[in-house]
Amino acid sequence: MSGHSKWANIKHRKELVDKKKGKIFSTMAKMIAIAARNGGDPNMNPTLRLAIEKAKSVNMPNDNIERAIKKGTGEDKE
Repeated sequence: MSGHSKWANIKHRKELVDKKKGKIFSTMAKMIAIAARNGGDPNMNPTLRLAIEKAKSVNMPNDNIERAIKKGTGEDKE
């Protein structure tokens, strides 16, 4: 009776979805960090504003967006 574990099927599907989502989120974070080098205020930086809009369109969490902005502006020293 192999292949009948519901949790195993969910785990494998979730792993694939999380991997795709993580790849997209990391790409968006890099784009935001690069745009934030010209200024961390989205009202004054149209490139940053566009990058944030793209990140929100793929449901990226606000915490991740804020972290990427801080990384790009140099506030995050990690």
